[in-house]
Amino acid sequence: MNFSYLMSTRVIAGAHCVYENRAALAGLGKKALIVTGRNSAKANGAYADLVKALEANGQAHTLFDRVMSNPTVDCAYETAAMIRNEGCDFVIGIGGGSPMDTAKAAAAIAVNPVEKAAVYEASYTKALPLAEIATTAGTGSEVTQYAILTNNEGTLKKSIGAPALFPRVAFLDARYMLNMGRAVTVNTAIDALSHAVEGMLSVRASALSDTLAKESIAIIAGCFGELLSWTETGAVKPPLPQETREKLLFASTLAGMVIAQTGTTSVHAMGYEFTLAWGTDHGRANGLLLEAFLRFIEAKEKTGENGPPRIPAICAALGRGCGEPVELDQFAGILNRLLGAREKADAGQIEAWTERAFLGKKNGYIAATREELGRIFTASVG
Repeated sequence: MNFSYLMSTRVIAGAHCVYENRAALAGLGKKALIVTGRNSAKANGAYADLVKALEANGQAHTLFDRVMSNPTVDCAYETAAMIRNEGCDFVIGIGGGSPMDTAKAAAAIAVNPVEKAAVYEASYTKALPLAEIATTAGTGSEVTQYAILTNNEGTLKKSIGAPALFPRVAFLDARYMLNMGRAVTVNTAIDALSHAVEGMLSVRASALSDTLAKESIAIIAGCFGELLSWTETGAVKPPLPQETREKLLFASTLAGMVIAQTGTTSVHAMGYEFTLAWGTDHGRANGLLLEAFLRFIEAKEKTGENGPPRIPAICAALGRGCGEPVELDQFAGILNRLLGAREKADAGQIEAWTERAFLGKKNGYIAATREELGRIFTASVG
């Protein structure tokens, strides 16, 4: 029971929570830089709700809406420059992981003298006050102290992180997801599931993080039926109900709270390779790897050399959500139905990916050798 837990973000959830809880924004500053992608925050109503709240508070604002998928270091620095040039004293991110991570990175870079070449290694001791509005149910970035940035050459995805990057407040309003398409819905749900599962397999897992992870897994598993129906029959009419969207959003935030404590495992590092090479959605990339990775862990656990097994607890949480026992084979079947046809890689790609993944950060409670990582890649997309 030895553990340390820090999650300094105030979480506010519910329909219309941004405007109804606008007082939570009032103390952050006088002028906000709102950080978004090009279209979704305006299309789903989140941007309008935020502007209404800020104007009611008497707070000024300006907009940076040029965040791309897999935001680059240059994008984060461009955002930080706008913060300084516009005289903004706090930052609000609206979106999925890309805008929320960019907002966090810019809030830190704006007040820390960090050269681009040192962005990943720098010590971020302070950041501007930050709020996040999640508009997808997968990243959990609204409750973590991490921001993932792609280098300007497009060859590396890596996080920056420090307690100063925790948002002051996170808003969860599932109404912004009601018209989200099937692919984004499924991929973000898999992303959240991967966070919870990886958290339980982390060397930093604790009784508290596992409690959050198991609840997240169970909630997402309880939505498998609706997600599978949507995947296999095409568009759902009507769309997923708001209650289901709320469940997925809550589960995503719980999983974000998990990885804020535990970090992620090799699944994330390996999945980044698919995103960099093919542009594969981050959640899908994780999903492609999960089955082979979990089978690797299960085989290692059966040797009895790694302490109490953790896969059974993951399967128990899945079963609790599904309302019936779930073993790894059944879970793999569900994943494969959600993912559909898999991408394929050649031996040269897998060799290069394996080398980078092996040299990367190790965080799993069972570490894979170079050869084992290669077999996971091959089983996933080979």
